[in-house]
Amino acid sequence: MGGCFSKPKPVELKIEVVLPEKERGKEELSASGKGSPRAYQGNGTARHFHTEERLPAPHPYPGTQDCVEAAVCHVKDLENGQMREVELGWGKVLLVKENGEFHALGHKCPHYGAPLVKGVLSRGRVRCPWHGACFNISTGDLEDFPGLDSLHKFQVKIEKEKVYVWASKQALQLQRRTKVMAKCISPSAGHSGSTNVLIVGAGAAGLVCAETLRQEGFSDRIVLCTLDRHLPYDRPKLSKSLDAQPEQLALRPKEFFRAYGIEVLTEAQVVTVDVRNKKVVFKDGFKLEYNKLLLAPGSSPKTLSCKGKEVENVFTIRTPEDANRVVRLARGRNAVVVGAGFLGMEVAAYLTEKAHSVSVVELEETPFRRFLGERVGRALMKMFENNRVKFYMQTEVSELRAQEGKLKEVVLKSSKVVRADVCVVGIGAVPATGFLRQSGISLDSRGFIPVNKMMQTNIPGVFAAGDAVTFPLAWRNNRKVNIPHWQMAHAQGRVAAQNMLAQEAEISTVPYLWTAMFGKSLRYAGYGEGFDDVIIQGDLEELKFVAFYTKGDEVIAVASMNYDPIVSKVAEVLASGRAIRKREVETGDMSWLTGKGS
Repeated sequence: MGGCFSKPKPVELKIEVVLPEKERGKEELSASGKGSPRAYQGNGTARHFHTEERLPAPHPYPGTQDCVEAAVCHVKDLENGQMREVELGWGKVLLVKENGEFHALGHKCPHYGAPLVKGVLSRGRVRCPWHGACFNISTGDLEDFPGLDSLHKFQVKIEKEKVYVWASKQALQLQRRTKVMAKCISPSAGHSGSTNVLIVGAGAAGLVCAETLRQEGFSDRIVLCTLDRHLPYDRPKLSKSLDAQPEQLALRPKEFFRAYGIEVLTEAQVVTVDVRNKKVVFKDGFKLEYNKLLLAPGSSPKTLSCKGKEVENVFTIRTPEDANRVVRLARGRNAVVVGAGFLGMEVAAYLTEKAHSVSVVELEETPFRRFLGERVGRALMKMFENNRVKFYMQTEVSELRAQEGKLKEVVLKSSKVVRADVCVVGIGAVPATGFLRQSGISLDSRGFIPVNKMMQTNIPGVFAAGDAVTFPLAWRNNRKVNIPHWQMAHAQGRVAAQNMLAQEAEISTVPYLWTAMFGKSLRYAGYGEGFDDVIIQGDLEELKFVAFYTKGDEVIAVASMNYDPIVSKVAEVLASGRAIRKREVETGDMSWLTGKGS
């Protein structure tokens, strides 16, 4: 991803940003010339913010000659509450009928391309069957996450009992729509080293916060800073597709940041936050002032503390470079994964077709035990064993042995010695909040940042989101929880942005996550910590099942494999505010899913 906004040397920080001119058309920003480079003084060093001519955004609604209109069905072909994928020209649209009205939308989820016709229609929105993103059927707007883009909404008319849909060919082809965003107004040269909104962390929470601010009309400076060397990317893919290159993982192209005036500082480490003077200090001494601050620093992976921990070819998967190196080193050789959680198991699954051998070391009796329970964990473990993965359970690493400085063997506390040319460590993470310890911003005993429903910290104007926060989970009686899910980070980033603009939004999303191993996807919704029973419908042996996690009389989470869209249905019921009782899922009768809220 050459050309991203980087910090090449500690002496001088260069940030490229393009400030868009007037908006033209519905969703296009014009590019009508170059701005002048502006220099700012920060800590005595000139900081150059370069402006360049940027690329125009493609217009989603070109001239009428590029449009198609056709009758797609009879009005009686759909009942209320039904969806259908219909052909339109050389494309497809999702046709929805609710309350006697027809709506036509893009038919694929912009996140990963799931067919929305297999999703869940409820309360004026359609929920993706794969990862739970929700879209308003009247506008096509994204209302719940994951993902960044909305759906195109197409025109519908009824003539002689037939339903006609009109759409631009380009919109049919794109299947995604970026919301209209405000232009960025250039700061005056008098504001030395200052910014209006500073976002620390460029994961999902940070990026969604920046985009939401622009979508809501905020036109002042936004600076996004990250320890990473890349622009924001799809981090969950790292452990599922270790060969992926940074440009394949990018959430937005560099032109996007230029077009919307979102300045990105890469390889930028914040070491101090001065809340009294509203200023942050970077490792190289550079200082930036802020008016509003979002803390989304994420977490740092735990490392092994055993003998030989300094040996080469032992990795935590943190960056695309880490993932790529693991694959190169594992090809045709022996790989050991320490930790049988989501990251470890995804890495193990991916390496089975690359490595000579794959071994997993885990302290628990079964993989995913605390999260998915004993029975589901054993079923997934068997799937891995059928794919040549060797497990060493209820033990841990006592020593990493090297030959010529490079890993050769992993010694376990059970006295077993496992051959290893590369080792991936996935034993959890801790919040990356050490730089806040003297700031006056509250941290709990584990280092998490407590926030309220508005993602506000104890300091006015300072918000926090993502893996490093604990927040009140609305549908679990506002219990303070930490949920390090990609989807949750999106939702928290948006709520933080809305409250920076005094919109009084509250976090209320139902947690949703997924994993993929050996071509099979496991989906999960809710918050199952502390479950006391697991009710399983379907066939665990065949890996076609749904597992309901209960605490007392209430269902608090659900997981499924090859059972779509049940997890999205349950998420929608929970989102509607309706509690699901244990007795409702014990019978195997799923008719309750078609009741209130679904």
